[in-house]
Amino acid sequence: MLAVFDGHNDALTKPDCELLAAGRSGGHLDLPRMRAGGIRGGIFSVFVSSPGDEHTTAPEPVEHEEAAARATAVAGRLVALERAGEVRVARSIRDLDKASTGDGPPVAVLHLEGAEPIDPGLEALELWYAAGLRSVGPVWSRSNAFGHGVPFVSPSTPDTGPGLTEAGLALVRRCAGMGIMVDVSHLNEAGFWDLAGLELGPIVASHSGVHALAAASRNLTDRQLDAIGASGGLVGIVFACSFLRPDFADDPDTPLSLVAEHARYVADRIGVEHVALGSDYDGTTIPAALGDAAGTPRLLDVLRSVGGFDERELSLIGWENWRRVLAAWWRS
Repeated sequence: MLAVFDGHNDALTKPDCELLAAGRSGGHLDLPRMRAGGIRGGIFSVFVSSPGDEHTTAPEPVEHEEAAARATAVAGRLVALERAGEVRVARSIRDLDKASTGDGPPVAVLHLEGAEPIDPGLEALELWYAAGLRSVGPVWSRSNAFGHGVPFVSPSTPDTGPGLTEAGLALVRRCAGMGIMVDVSHLNEAGFWDLAGLELGPIVASHSGVHALAAASRNLTDRQLDAIGASGGLVGIVFACSFLRPDFADDPDTPLSLVAEHARYVADRIGVEHVALGSDYDGTTIPAALGDAAGTPRLLDVLRSVGGFDERELSLIGWENWRRVLAAWWRS
C-alpha cells in the first residue's frame, strides 16, 4: 500500500480524542483508520476555537493566556500518545523516514493552527519547540498579535486586510531559524506576500484549494500558486466540500473527483512536485464518498482515474513532496 502523509487534521481537539489509539465511533481519523488507509504520518493540529460560531465572517479573537492554557492541554494529548508508544512525534526528518517504511508507529507533526498560544515576545516558542512543535500557522481565520487571518467568505478573494505585524515578522523569522515550518493556509493575501518576500523557505499551504475552481476566500489565487511553485513549496489539497465546490455548498454529497480536479489544476500550473494532500479531517465536512481516513485508497483511485496521475506521481503527492518541504524547513 502506498504510504501517505496527510497535511492537516484536527482530531486532537475532539471530545473523544482519548480514543484515538483504540478507535473512535465517529469523526474522521484515529490510529486504526490511519492504518487501514495507509496514512503513515500527518500534521496534527492544536487549535483553540473562538467563542461562539467559529465559521462566521468575523470569528472573535482569543487572548494569549486563554489560548496558551487550552493549547497546552491539547498538545499534551499527543505527547501522551507518544509516551504510550502509539505515535512518534516528529522532531527530525529521520522520524518521517522511519514511518514511511512501516518501522514503528505512525509519525505525527505537532502544529499550532494560529499562534495565539505563543506570546508576542516569543519566549514560549522555545518551550513549544522542546515539546515537539515543528509547524506553525501564524493565524487562523481571525486577527491576532501576529497577523490577520482570512475570514470565511464565499465568493471572495483572500485579499481581506493588512499583512503580518512586526511581531508576526519576528515570529516567522524565528521559526525559520529554529527549524519550524510556517504554514500560510489561513493567512490573508497581504500576509502571504509578506512571508513570501522574506524567502525563508518553501511556501506551504497545508490544507487549501484552488481559487480559480472555487472562489472561496480560503483558496489560493493563480499568482499565489505561482509563488508557491517558485519557492519549491506545496499545496496540501483540502477535502473540505465548501472549498472544493464552485457553489461553496457545505454538502457531503460532493464528488471525490473535485479533489482530483484541484490537484490536477495545481499540477498543471506549477508541477506535480508541488501537490500534496491536506485533508482537514475532523475540522470540516468531507465528501461522503471518502468517508474517513480509512477511505484514502478510494481517493488515490480517483486521483489515478480522474486526475490522470501515474504511480510515480502518486508517490510524490502521497509522501515525497511533504518529506521534501519538511526537510527544507527543518534544515535536515
